[in-house]
Amino acid sequence: MSQGVRVVDYFYVTVPDRPGEGARLLETLRQENVNLLAFSAFPEGRKTQADFVPEDRAAFKRVAKKAKWKVVGPKHAFLVQGDDRLGAIADLVGRLAAAKINVTALDAVSVHGRYGAIFWVAPKDLKMTMKIVNAMSAPAAGVDAAIATLGV
Repeated sequence: MSQGVRVVDYFYVTVPDRPGEGARLLETLRQENVNLLAFSAFPEGRKTQADFVPEDRAAFKRVAKKAKWKVVGPKHAFLVQGDDRLGAIADLVGRLAAAKINVTALDAVSVHGRYGAIFWVAPKDLKMTMKIVNAMSAPAAGVDAAIATLGV
């Protein structure tokens, strides 16, 4: 299976849960040429939490500061990309479950024979999750460096 995984930094902001808030956030990033690897938003009480996985974390932080966003992060998540096949996500969560790792949240999509997923685990499970996902993947450069960067 052709699959790649990497630990990514994500940031989030909480905004009012009303039409146009997500468009405003995303337009701000577009105007400043900040590319996202992933974006997810969901209700959080009476507000909305918007999660950003920027390609360039320094550029994201610069724009967020300029826009006066109250940003939380960086925090860590896993970004997985690969050739789509029946059960790709089932295999992933099954192996994590077998290791007694709880997946806090997961978003996945398939497009034109490829799939992508972003998922979150508790900080205490980062290192073990990386080992499990890496074992499922084709050799990925920089995995040991990614683990070292996390300080786990």
